[in-house]
Amino acid sequence: METEGTYEPRGSRPEQPAPGTGAVHPGGPAAATGEPPAVPPPPRRPPEAAPDRLSKHLPGQPPPSGQPTSSGKPDVFLSWLRTPRPEGPPGVWTYGYRPRAPEEPERIPSRSLISGALISFLCGWLLWSLLWNGYLGSYWLWPLFLLTPDSWREAGGQQLAYVGASYLYYAIVAGGLIVLFGRLGRWPEIWHRWPGRLFKRLREEAGAPPPEPEEDPAQWPELRTQGAPDAAERLTAEAHAGRMNDVDHARIGRAWQSVRAHPGRLPTFTDTVLRHGAAACPHPSGARDLPVRTAHHDLIARQVRLGTAADDARNPYQRRATGFALSPELLGTSLLAVGPSGSGKTRRLVSPVLETLCLQALAGQAVVVAVGAAGTGLAPDGAFDVVVRIGRPDSAYDLDLYGGTGDPDEAAGMLAEALVGDVAPTLPGGQGRRAATTLAQLLGPFRAAYGRFPSVPELRELLDGSKTALHALREALAETGETAQARELDARERHSERSEDLRTLLADRIALLDRPAFADFFDTGSEARPFSLRALEHPLRVRIDLPERGHAEASRVLARLVLAQFTESVVARADRSLFACLVLDDASDTVTAQALRGVQRLRTANAGALLTLRTLDDVPEGLRSALLGAVGCRMALAGVTTWDGARFAEVWGKEWVETRDVTDRQIVADEPFTRLVHTVRRLITGKAVTSQAVTVRKVERERWSASELAHSVPPGHAVVSLTTVRGENTPPLLVRLRD
Repeated sequence: METEGTYEPRGSRPEQPAPGTGAVHPGGPAAATGEPPAVPPPPRRPPEAAPDRLSKHLPGQPPPSGQPTSSGKPDVFLSWLRTPRPEGPPGVWTYGYRPRAPEEPERIPSRSLISGALISFLCGWLLWSLLWNGYLGSYWLWPLFLLTPDSWREAGGQQLAYVGASYLYYAIVAGGLIVLFGRLGRWPEIWHRWPGRLFKRLREEAGAPPPEPEEDPAQWPELRTQGAPDAAERLTAEAHAGRMNDVDHARIGRAWQSVRAHPGRLPTFTDTVLRHGAAACPHPSGARDLPVRTAHHDLIARQVRLGTAADDARNPYQRRATGFALSPELLGTSLLAVGPSGSGKTRRLVSPVLETLCLQALAGQAVVVAVGAAGTGLAPDGAFDVVVRIGRPDSAYDLDLYGGTGDPDEAAGMLAEALVGDVAPTLPGGQGRRAATTLAQLLGPFRAAYGRFPSVPELRELLDGSKTALHALREALAETGETAQARELDARERHSERSEDLRTLLADRIALLDRPAFADFFDTGSEARPFSLRALEHPLRVRIDLPERGHAEASRVLARLVLAQFTESVVARADRSLFACLVLDDASDTVTAQALRGVQRLRTANAGALLTLRTLDDVPEGLRSALLGAVGCRMALAGVTTWDGARFAEVWGKEWVETRDVTDRQIVADEPFTRLVHTVRRLITGKAVTSQAVTVRKVERERWSASELAHSVPPGHAVVSLTTVRGENTPPLLVRLRD
């Protein structure tokens, strides 16, 4: 696979042919598997070294020494592989999921059930003791006397038969007492609730027959029936020997899907599996697992478990106490999480989701871009292929300011969104739309003249109206004969004389990136190799660290830039088989009208975004409702304000519920004796004698009110509503995170 100078230091790219082998790659249906690419790893410089610029495409490096290649516990892996995953409602952790009864049974609290059973047992035992010891006389023996001959009880009679009949009668009476007091004490319910459930589970685990070979996923039945039995045998041996893990299984399964789409690659796939076993079809980085895992993942269902639906009356009965998980099917509609600092957005939501997306990227199923402030600790560096540390001299990667595009109008649109997207709605006369035009009138001529886009200092000079820069650009255009672009430059000079022109505002905003800390970044020279989001057609794991400390405004500009480039790049992908996800740890001041339109288009491009906010006040007031409507999954964490809760309550709507109104009415007695009884009762209890009237009716009520969201959500919990890419949705659920 040709890397186009992706990982070579500046000016050191060797002249060599592409090392492609024609094998199938797990990155998509059009890719092929083969040996690990013979591409050198990205440079690892000490902090004092000069930063190398890397190109726009996929990293490739051999697996590091000591890389774990298996789970080491074949029984655990095989059990995980064979565990059923039945279909469930959106957001249910399907690993070992067992649906609950469709209707809620009459549930008695455990304490009341146990105490009632104990009391009924003691009462039954007391009655039996009284009968057995004769304290109640012999009246209860009359059925025995009636059914047995008198001769059996006389001297010299068949007393042995009478003794046997007596014991049989005692057993019948004891059994009747057990049935009577067992029903009174609900003993069968105790059995079904605890011992019976335990014995049933033990019996199922002990007596479950091993799956048939054609049904055992560890036997790779699809490969056996579709023309690759030798590969299936090798993979089965790898799994039973403990040399395969869940990432290997998912990665090879992904490669097999590409073989199904292109049957001509079957011989190459079989040969690769026979030679490499569980290490076949490697990720370009060579990694087969993450350095550290902190959450529960199921790569077969492509889920990450985030917690458990609370056993609360506000949750639907079938969802109570079930696992809560997210998958690309849900993230494809995008997710917005709102909660104050310390509510668990990063630790309980962003980190596990990012971790599972990195695992899916290693399996060739996804591509992920994580954006957060430097030092946030979203995930360790070893979990990523590309780490862009903007403003850090030790960063081995740069960020392409223009998104890797060669179209000046497209580049101007993305850059204008980053620079003035947050203030565009407030500009007078709809001038916000002219920001992209202003930039395009400079980017187009510059690219036509020099074959590249301007660097940040060069663009700032052009926006400032530097006569020297404009004269040099005009001369370069004259040499190349670009008359059309020269007319664009003339139009820009005419517009710059107007008082409402936006070049001053754009120059002020681009000056935020023209700082000494960013001197080695955003270079567009011939030796530059910046990373571009155009590489999202490959199973990449990317983390972009923003310089939040000391450059807060520049970080917001860069966050808007990445969001704009992501939405444009994923929609323009030729191969959309990889799920692409942008994880934006703090979306404050990055949500604009144009960004919302881009987020709404992600669903059709097999992509999604995860956005977090401390409060909806960080979004312009006119866009708050639009933001909640643009995403399909919404999460309100503990501690949101009533103002934020009101927005969530509005978007979640209302439902019909059954209410019970109880009215107490004092009883007025007419009879003297009844009055006396009521008087004595009032003296003892201190309350008047009343009767209750119960009224049942259906009313329309908010699913979660603003007050409940602000004050009734316990710490470590969140209220979540979900929507799948197919349109299935769930009502708001109270979820206990990371349980």
